[in-house]
Amino acid sequence: MSPPHDIAVIVGSIRKGSLTRQLAEALIALAPESLRLRLVEIGDLALFNPDLDEGTPPESWTHFRAAIASADGILFVTPEHNRSIPAALKNALDIGSRPWGKNHWAGKPAAVVSGSPGALGGFGANHQLRQILVVLDMPAMAQPEAYLGHLGQAFDAGGNLTEDRTRAHLQAVMQAFAGWVARQAA
Repeated sequence: MSPPHDIAVIVGSIRKGSLTRQLAEALIALAPESLRLRLVEIGDLALFNPDLDEGTPPESWTHFRAAIASADGILFVTPEHNRSIPAALKNALDIGSRPWGKNHWAGKPAAVVSGSPGALGGFGANHQLRQILVVLDMPAMAQPEAYLGHLGQAFDAGGNLTEDRTRAHLQAVMQAFAGWVARQAA
């Protein structure tokens, strides 16, 4: 059996205890053994400014870029802010794609899972992120799509996933992502 693929998990919400983080942790727990998932934090990244790359870039940028570069694939788990992706996630995407000519995202297979307390499940953020992945040269898994509406109802007060239907869907997403990563690596 080959070693598991190393997957960086990027959570678009930087709020402690967010529903999106709970969703990411549920996805990590449901991943097949062929994937080894690790959270890569984005909350401490300085705002992107190309001037900062002219000298010694911020240490947080250097660590983040190394974490992305070493991953075999990327799982994005994001909420929606004003029909868009959160600012912290956009900042992380920009930092990972620079300096010019050193796109650390390039060629990494990706999946996007979005969620919201409302009915639409982060549909706008999910599709906007997919558009950005094209520019970053990241092949994004097309199916199954994962928009989780009414996310607050899927977890108990301790952050545990309690809905069997949601668990089954997320497990199917992670199985499909494992296959997607394996096909891209072949």
